Amino acid sequence: MKEIQSNKNPFIKEIKKLQQKKYRQQTNSYILEGFHLVQEAFNAGVEIQEVFVNPRGQKEWAAWLAERFPEYYLVSDEILKMLADQPTPQGMAAVVSMTEDTIEQFTGAWLLLDQVQDPGNVGTMIRTADAAGFSGVVLGEGTVDLYNPKTLRSMQGSHFHLAVVSRKLPELISELQSQKFTVFGTALDKNAKNYQTVDVQADFALVMGNEGQGMRPDLLAMTDANLYIPIKGQAESLNVAVAAGILMFKLIK
Repeated sequence: MKEIQSNKNPFIKEIKKLQQKKYRQQTNSYILEGFHLVQEAFNAGVEIQEVFVNPRGQKEWAAWLAERFPEYYLVSDEILKMLADQPTPQGMAAVVSMTEDTIEQFTGAWLLLDQVQDPGNVGTMIRTADAAGFSGVVLGEGTVDLYNPKTLRSMQGSHFHLAVVSRKLPELISELQSQKFTVFGTALDKNAKNYQTVDVQADFALVMGNEGQGMRPDLLAMTDANLYIPIKGQAESLNVAVAAGILMFKLIK
């Protein structure tokens, strides 16, 4: 164990930079907050570079740390608050190496995200895809960074359980269709199909679009069918993550 008490410590200042996307990309690492997410990373076999705990965290997880990370950093509450995105840190944070999933052959159910920009929505959809038994999630261009702190918090470790990759969606949709995938889009459109009426095969992809604009028109034109969820009340539309959850659990076999 090493102890750091000064929030002006150069090492701590370097770690804090990982709250910014450009530094995460430069170092290929990011910050995880809270014991649950650090434990998920450890169980997934992901490289954990550094672990930081405050006195409360040290007391609560002493046995777990001693067995797995004897060389952790004991830091002040103030330092842990500096490293965390949440106003009230959960006693532990860690620097974790990014992992890159590579897909040689797509199979099963896939969720494709087209310019979804709210990190909470993206994290929630990845977590729901995990819960629904999807094979993976594809982040299209314009979609928020996977390692945004709010995305990580919303995912609750689900990115350790299923594949998450970044691709250009027009190219990927053509590739999937050449492999006999059915690709479903989503649209509030008179020509779209009620999601409850479609037949689904084992290999398919579901595309969810931007919170305000929906899917790009060029992608809508490429899909095999575009789906909508009938709304019975006065709301104009559903939150994209809620809609994705309804569709994923309906379409998955």
